[in-house]
Amino acid sequence: MAHEQHQQLLKTLHECMEACNHCFDACLEEEDVKMMAECIRLDRECADMCAYLEQAITRNSPFVKELAGVCAAICEACGNECQKHNHVHCQKCAEACFECAMACKAAA
Repeated sequence: MAHEQHQQLLKTLHECMEACNHCFDACLEEEDVKMMAECIRLDRECADMCAYLEQAITRNSPFVKELAGVCAAICEACGNECQKHNHVHCQKCAEACFECAMACKAAA
């Protein structure tokens, strides 16, 4: 199966999705939720894209390279936004996003 060659990428995508979902949830609990709006928005975009790319890889989609390029761009945007906030969940999310962006660029 083609997805066997992407095992590390699948793991990285899943970890990024989990970090973004955690960050999303934690941002909703922050005192100034309005200040976190862009972080929340990008957490959702990134988590959804990572999950979609995971599915595409496991079904051997012919668009994996293209989707990986899009995923890398979204992960970078999310990481850049999360990096602006001092919350631990945001910093951990930024780290996961940047790692995922690098892995996606390699697959693209």
